[in-house]
Amino acid sequence: MQLYQNQELKIYNSLTGKKDVFKPISEGHIGMYVCGPTVYSNVHLGNVRTFMSFDMIFRYFKHLGFKIRYVRNITDAGHLENDADDGEDRIAKKARLEQIEPMEVVQMYTVDFHNTLNAFNFLHPSIEPTATGHIIEQIEIIKTIIDKGLAYQINGSVYFDVLKYNETHNYGKLSGRNIEDLIHNTRALDGQSDKKNPQDFALWKKAEPQHIMRWPSPWSDGFPGWHLECTAMSTKYLGEHFDIHGGGMDLKFPHHECEIAQAEASNGQSPVNVWMHANMLTLNGQKMAKSTGNYILPNDFFTGESKHLSKPFNASVVRFFMLQAHYRSILDFSNDALLASEKGFNKLIEAINDLAKLPVGNTTDFDVKSWNNNCYNAMNDDFNTPILIAELFSAVKFINQVKNGKTSITKEDLTTLSSIINTFVFDVLGLQNIDSCDDGSDKLSDTVEVLIKLRAEARANKDFALSDKIRDELLAVGIQLKDGKDGTSFSTN
Repeated sequence: MQLYQNQELKIYNSLTGKKDVFKPISEGHIGMYVCGPTVYSNVHLGNVRTFMSFDMIFRYFKHLGFKIRYVRNITDAGHLENDADDGEDRIAKKARLEQIEPMEVVQMYTVDFHNTLNAFNFLHPSIEPTATGHIIEQIEIIKTIIDKGLAYQINGSVYFDVLKYNETHNYGKLSGRNIEDLIHNTRALDGQSDKKNPQDFALWKKAEPQHIMRWPSPWSDGFPGWHLECTAMSTKYLGEHFDIHGGGMDLKFPHHECEIAQAEASNGQSPVNVWMHANMLTLNGQKMAKSTGNYILPNDFFTGESKHLSKPFNASVVRFFMLQAHYRSILDFSNDALLASEKGFNKLIEAINDLAKLPVGNTTDFDVKSWNNNCYNAMNDDFNTPILIAELFSAVKFINQVKNGKTSITKEDLTTLSSIINTFVFDVLGLQNIDSCDDGSDKLSDTVEVLIKLRAEARANKDFALSDKIRDELLAVGIQLKDGKDGTSFSTN
C-alpha cells in the first residue's frame, strides 16, 4: 500500500482561491508542469525560490508513492522584453550585445541554470522541453484556434481574440480580473499595433528583418508568442487535462491566464485542475533590483562576495532558510536572518548525527507516533514546511535531552525516530548533511578561522608583517580574506 492512500492532502488552488483536497485525475499518478526560466541571463534568486518550492513538492509526492511526471520547460525563444508582444527577443538582444549566436546564449545560461539548481540539491524534472523544440506543435495549436474563430491573422502575425473568447468563456478567472476593467484601464492604442484590441495577445509574430530567431509558418517567417509555448509543451507531455500547473506569482497574469484561454480555445476544456503560485522575494525589506544594487545572485552565497553578506553560506543553509517560510508567503532575505538559519540548521544536523550515538533505555518519553503524524499533517496542509520544521525541532529538543541523560528512548523508538527525521530532512526537504556534502570544508573553515585569529592577534600587536604574510599566503592558495565592520570572513576562489 502506498503512503498517499492514508493521507489527505490539501493544496491551495489559485483558481478556486482556497485549499482543496487533492485528488489526482488518475489514481496514483500526477502530471505537474512548472514554467521554467528564460535563459538569457544568470538564474536569479526569485527563480531559485520558485523552483525550490516545486522541488520540495515533487519530493513529497514521490515520498508518498505517487508516480509523477514533472515537466519544467526552458524558454529559449519568443519571450520579448517587458513580457510584451512587441520589442526585441530577450535572448536575441543578449546575443546582439555579446556578438554571439542566440543559441550560444541559450547554452551558456541553461548550463548556469542547471549548475545553480544542482548546487541547491534539486532533483531533475522528468522532462525538460524547450520552446524551439516545439515550434511545429505551436503552429498546429494556432491553426486550431484560428479555425474556431478565436484568433485572427493580420500582416503576417496572429493574435488571440480575447473579447470574442470572453463571449463564451471567462478571461480573468485565474487572476480575478474583470475584462471590462481591463478595457477601461488600458491606454488607447497608438495606431502602430495590428491588434484589434489592447487585451489581445500574440500567438505568432512576423519577424522583422533584423530578427535573428525565426521559423517558417503558414502566416510568415516569424516566431511563436511566449504564452503559447507552455500550452504546447504541457499538453503534449501531460495531456489536454492534467493535475497541477505551477510558477511564480508574477506569472499568474497575463501568462497563466493566457495559457488557460489558449488551451480552452484549442481543446475545448480547462487544462489544469490545480494552479499553484510561489510568492516573491525581498532583500532587507525591499524589492530585489539590479538597478538599485539591492540584489544577491545565488552564487554570492557560496563565495560571500556581496555587500549584503558577511560571510559565505552553505547551499543547504540557504535552502533551509527558504523552506522556513511557506511557499505562498513573501520571504525577506537579510544577513542576520541567514546567520540565524545557519545556527538552526547546524543544530538540526548535529542532532541527526548524534542519533547513532544515543544510549537506549527501557522507556520512551516522547510520542514518536503522534510526532510522525504531526509531520505529515504539516505537509498535507498545503506543504507547510515552517510547521514541519517546527516539528523537527521538537524532535531535536528530545534528542538533546536523551544525549544529556535527562530522558530515555527505547531501541525500537530510536530506529523509528531516526528513519522519520532522516526522511523528512533529506528526502522531502532536500537538505544535505554538511559532514557528507562539504567534503572536508568544515575542517578547512575551522583551520582558516584559527589563522584569522592569529592574524587578528598579530595586527593587535602591530606585527603587520606577519598579518600581511598570513593574508597573502592564504590568497596564494585561493582563500581570500574579507575585512568588514563585523570582523573578518573568507571566501574560496
